[in-house]
Amino acid sequence: MRIGALVALLCVAACQTRSLARMAQQSDSVEFARLGPQDSTDGTLLVPRVVAEPSVVLFWLRAADTLAADDRADTFDDLKYYTEQIAPALEAGGIKLLATNAETVYVALPNHTRRAILLSGLDYPYGYLLIDPGGPERILTGVYAEDDLLEELRVYFDLPDDTTSAQPRVAT
Repeated sequence: MRIGALVALLCVAACQTRSLARMAQQSDSVEFARLGPQDSTDGTLLVPRVVAEPSVVLFWLRAADTLAADDRADTFDDLKYYTEQIAPALEAGGIKLLATNAETVYVALPNHTRRAILLSGLDYPYGYLLIDPGGPERILTGVYAEDDLLEELRVYFDLPDDTTSAQPRVAT
């Protein structure tokens, strides 16, 4: 009887010890478009992210569900629109764009430890988390217009003013 209980306990423990990195890898393929109000309880987006490289994490927490339906939809549409506008600048700068509904994001540190960043309890339950591992994070709550968001990205990630990815043409 004791052996059976021990085996059951070990099985339960094994099921609950999936690494955060493995869970985050599975959810990396989720597009930020699925982040919206209709999916704020989607299990794949509730898995805490583990960030190991320069990234912008678009977050939309469950607390946003308290907004009126029309306001929630309009706010998410604005957030999505401005994020799509800055995506090419992020790609040109080698910065990942991630999405999450999780209230915690982890930053992978060089000594195989993680630093937790808590997103709940902020002014707005949606916005951007700018992460450059090894430095302090920057949390931008609310919706930022394209110009303001690009300026924040340029300052934080030290991006050049020209963030186009087009290579100069060589004239012969």
